[in-house]
Amino acid sequence: MTALHAFLTEPFLGTAIWFWLAFLAIVILLLVLDLGVLQRDHHEIGVRESLMLSAGYFACGLAFGGWVWYEFGATSAVEYYTGFLVEQSLSMDNVFVMAMIFGFFGIPRRYQHQVLFWGILGAIVMRALMIGLGAALVKEFEWIMYVFGAFLLFSGVKMLFSKHDDEPDLANNPVLKFLRKRIRMTDTIHEHHFFVKMPDASGKLVRYATPLFLALVLIELADLVFAVDSVPAIFAITQDPFIVYTSNIFAILGLRALYFSLAAMIHRFVYLKYALALVLVFIGTKIFLHGFIGKVPAALSLGVTFGLLAGGILLSLIKTRRTREEPLEIVSQETVHASTGGEDRNR
Repeated sequence: MTALHAFLTEPFLGTAIWFWLAFLAIVILLLVLDLGVLQRDHHEIGVRESLMLSAGYFACGLAFGGWVWYEFGATSAVEYYTGFLVEQSLSMDNVFVMAMIFGFFGIPRRYQHQVLFWGILGAIVMRALMIGLGAALVKEFEWIMYVFGAFLLFSGVKMLFSKHDDEPDLANNPVLKFLRKRIRMTDTIHEHHFFVKMPDASGKLVRYATPLFLALVLIELADLVFAVDSVPAIFAITQDPFIVYTSNIFAILGLRALYFSLAAMIHRFVYLKYALALVLVFIGTKIFLHGFIGKVPAALSLGVTFGLLAGGILLSLIKTRRTREEPLEIVSQETVHASTGGEDRNR
């Protein structure tokens, strides 16, 4: 027992190992309940179920923040909630990209949740690697925070003045082209399978990747791209790897569950991009002002972040409440349109 106690209380990245194990146990339990119980029959998720799932994940994220408050104090808890809010907000654009990918491959809505579920597992691993690397760099080189700050300022200004009228050109995506040249692919969906065995030209059974696998690869790639902004942003809020990682993962879990209700109305958040840009500029500026005014209080950072994001969302909803724009289409049919003749829609 003494050896076990010593192992569990041994610090890992500044936090006792048992805290990390408890967090991973919670995440695994939530994922098992999600796919193994609630989505065992691969049914189509409606808006109501999406909202309920998201509310459950959101409540778990808030409750975990309460545990952080109890164990580590108010400052750590406020930093956790700020990181949680920033990550959820920065991931909003990812919802649009995911909907684009599903529409491009013609993925039926009933199978989209499975792709998102395995995408979460990939995100958990990739964020762990990126945050571990970031923590090592921050510990070894204090000046790296100024690099993060400059990057956040650049990203914020770029987002503030950029135009997002053009949709991503998925057909010419280099990763997609690379995969098409090197692995066998089917043209049609094969229920919930990522890979199927089919006869080739010689009649031999070989393994083929389905459009679900290609959608998963592009969603993982999109998550990696968006993490380049979000991870430095949260490191600018706190350098505690435990707070950075846990707030990241709980935010991702909640947003993926909210996808099915959010994707249909993402077009209404027209001013959210500008609010996010201001948040990035604010966080980046904090880093450069640290040497002059000291660390900005965590409560003030949370208040400014929440105020900017809430203002962007409310202004967007007010400005678009009378518009009749068509919402972003989420593929919900079980078959591809007959006009495609069963061929892959990306051709």
